[in-house]
Amino acid sequence: MIFAREVSDSLTSLVKKIDAETAKNSGASMGSFVVFISQDEKLGDKLKDVASKQGIKNCVLTILDNESGPPKYQVAKDASVTVVFYNQRKVLANHAFKKGELNTAAVNKVMADLPKILK
Repeated sequence: MIFAREVSDSLTSLVKKIDAETAKNSGASMGSFVVFISQDEKLGDKLKDVASKQGIKNCVLTILDNESGPPKYQVAKDASVTVVFYNQRKVLANHAFKKGELNTAAVNKVMADLPKILK
């Protein structure tokens, strides 16, 4: 599960990797989704374009029209991207990045935690 406040190249890179892992691990009932926390009326079209151009087929992209995100999830207000890996309602890894912090090294760190949910 990923919460994001905007589309960026680094986020797209992460989503592409998550999408590939979701397809690869479909037998393990792995699912993935990105919740964009935004009130941008043009974001839906942008996401359709990104998904089409990047070949994202397994990771659900959705928009929540609420600046603070879903209340029960307590998404950090200063986080541009929050990644939560969980299995059977138990959080096994949680990464939060301020704007500009999600880079190649951060994406690799997030992906290194993915096997935790496949056990």
